[in-house]
Amino acid sequence: MSERPRALFAMTPQNVPLVFPPVLLARLHRCVEIDSTLVAHDFTEPRVLEALAGTEILITGWGCPRLDPDVLDAAPRLRAVLHAAGSVKGLTGPGVWQRGIAVSSAADANAVPVAEYTLAMILLAGKDVFALRDRLRDRRAFPYDGILPGVGNHGRRVGVVGASRIGRRLIGLLRPHDLAVTLADPYVDAAEAARLGVALLSLDELLRTSDVVSLHAPQTAETRRLIGARELALMPAGAVLINTARGALVDHEALVAELRTGRLSAVLDVTDPEPLPADSPLYDLPNAFVTPHLAGSQGNEVARLGRVVVEEAERLAAGHGLLHAVDHASLERTA
Repeated sequence: MSERPRALFAMTPQNVPLVFPPVLLARLHRCVEIDSTLVAHDFTEPRVLEALAGTEILITGWGCPRLDPDVLDAAPRLRAVLHAAGSVKGLTGPGVWQRGIAVSSAADANAVPVAEYTLAMILLAGKDVFALRDRLRDRRAFPYDGILPGVGNHGRRVGVVGASRIGRRLIGLLRPHDLAVTLADPYVDAAEAARLGVALLSLDELLRTSDVVSLHAPQTAETRRLIGARELALMPAGAVLINTARGALVDHEALVAELRTGRLSAVLDVTDPEPLPADSPLYDLPNAFVTPHLAGSQGNEVARLGRVVVEEAERLAAGHGLLHAVDHASLERTA
């Protein structure tokens, strides 16, 4: 690469100033040659095609079109894709890897707010905050007298499904709390689980023995409807299912049926479909707490993603390798 490699933004244009606020943008300009006024969200535009011809680093994010063979042919000098977001599965086709283009992702940075959201929901669910808040609002008086049995986080059993980057970060965040944490992941052995400080269980055993089950597995053919009627029936009465991974991991019809019995509750930041249809029972069930896919980076958090990309661009400009390179072989196992 040249001393100041040529770069191009490729994402939703209005996201650029959010992901790269002035301080980060200034750092980026010092290490790469980039036109901040040109943001590719359609690779067929003549001006974008002209810029692609000399682009060595493509800085991508939410809203970037897929890098198909035509795009790659138009960018013969492309050597690196720096993704200011999470997964690159929907972005990178086989041609990216076949051409030896280095790919970096800010997925580790995007995992931070998801793990934080999940920790908050685990602790709030342990105090039965959602149901008690509704009862307080309805009665306009304390909905209990004395000490509430079955409420609290002392020794509560939390089962983490999937040792993804988010799952691992959550395990770390759970460590200071007085909780019993277990893990189910077919790709993790007992030695690795011990290093993480958790007990490794089968999925069925985890479901049977957890007060809170938090999903952090990737969406693959094998994990589609991972949690269905059979799995929900294994969970003990009063248990909470939290999903911040992908909506398709859960059979929503089975979940609605189980929630209607009042036996379980659920916290869902992701659904299938997304958003839910206007008539979905999940909006109105008192034991379902649904949020609009906000656990990932939002607001001031997206600048964390931009910082990762700027640091990677600085490394490339200095002739160093990527710190957050994506391993194609393990891509299907990440979330």
